[in-house]
Amino acid sequence: MGMFDRWRKRAPDAPQRRAPDGVRLYAIGDIHGRLDLFEALLERLAADHAARPGPSAHLVLLGDYIDRGPRSAQLLDRLANGPPPWATWTLLRGNHEQVLLDLYTGSDGFLKRLAGWLDFGGRETLRSYGLPSSLAFGDDLAAIGAEIERLVPERHIALIRSMPLSHRAADYLFVHAGLRPGLEVEYQQARDLLWIRDEFLASDADHGALVVHGHSITAQVDIRANRIGIDTGAYATGRLTALALEAEGRRLLSTHDRD
Repeated sequence: MGMFDRWRKRAPDAPQRRAPDGVRLYAIGDIHGRLDLFEALLERLAADHAARPGPSAHLVLLGDYIDRGPRSAQLLDRLANGPPPWATWTLLRGNHEQVLLDLYTGSDGFLKRLAGWLDFGGRETLRSYGLPSSLAFGDDLAAIGAEIERLVPERHIALIRSMPLSHRAADYLFVHAGLRPGLEVEYQQARDLLWIRDEFLASDADHGALVVHGHSITAQVDIRANRIGIDTGAYATGRLTALALEAEGRRLLSTHDRD
């Protein structure tokens, strides 16, 4: 039984959802510095789109472009250069980008936030910007923090600042982490859109749209009646996943190191 058959069996009464007319949407999960996988997936999506002429293509990237993987700086460079010629795109902000933005702008509790960021992937990001390993993987927080503004170009910070926290397209709502159950979209807090996990994942509430999200890693795409999670842990698994949405149809495409 296929993944989409399991979804139909688990949620037989779920309302039918439609993508915008005349548009093929491709949602892409958390990349985390794996520029190699992103480029490989773009090639697969380009071929998929070319094989199905008709609709225009729009990519929605769900955030978390940096940290953990080895080429965060280079991935931001690629994103700053704009979408591929066959598509338009929306780049959503993830919680990892938000932390870098907060650090760059000198938020309160700088050293505590810096220590937290380094522990969940910031060291790899700083290495991708050229910080020596002896400093990036050392314990001198003050010295590391002093390098952030020098190393991270304003172009990357401007790109992160420009990233919205959500994107609505017909019956689908794209966010990085999820929604606070019971609140209309316009009343959602930025922190929930970027960070929420358990309350959202456990909820079977109808959010007024089918929510497509990343942030929470699952071995397989997590398809529920009210949400679809497509973070398949690319930085560790080598599998970067895209969800293709067109009219009432859905398809999954991915890349893997062993493919």
